[in-house]
Amino acid sequence: MSIARTWGTCPEERRLPYPCDRLIPHPEDSLYRGVTIDASSQIVFRWLCQMRVAPYSYDWIDNGGRESPRALTPGLEHLAVGQDVMEIFQLADFARDQHLTIRIKSNSRTQRLFGDLAVTYLVVAQGPSNSRLLVKLVARHSPGVWGKLMKTFLPCGDLVMMRRQLLNFKQLAERRID
Repeated sequence: MSIARTWGTCPEERRLPYPCDRLIPHPEDSLYRGVTIDASSQIVFRWLCQMRVAPYSYDWIDNGGRESPRALTPGLEHLAVGQDVMEIFQLADFARDQHLTIRIKSNSRTQRLFGDLAVTYLVVAQGPSNSRLLVKLVARHSPGVWGKLMKTFLPCGDLVMMRRQLLNFKQLAERRID
């Protein structure tokens, strides 16, 4: 497996059950990402809730040039299935302090472009102040030429964007505010 498909993860992590698997059974593509964060699972999960208002990747590309908030926004931790996440996704499932699973909005322009995507952000506690943030993206690509292009380029494009996102979450969660 290439780094574009498995960045930051080990085989055991890729064998874990992810809630996104229930949303798109038998996907055409599965991508994995992972990062260790020196923060509790509660803090990491709280930062994931921030995706309701911003993507935390390269803001100049996917957030209209607006900076993703660098402080936790009160109330964003109050989750409900169906809420918008990063504008193009909807919250499909969650378990507080454990996972947040999103799916691309159906019948949207974005779904026609990228196909059907579901993503689980899984927080695995490794101790009271250490966590692994694992991500699995499953995809069923659009038919035709565009779908073939997505199948070819999605792994690398997603790696660039999601690597930045996960490293931003790592940096923000590890901050010690005195």
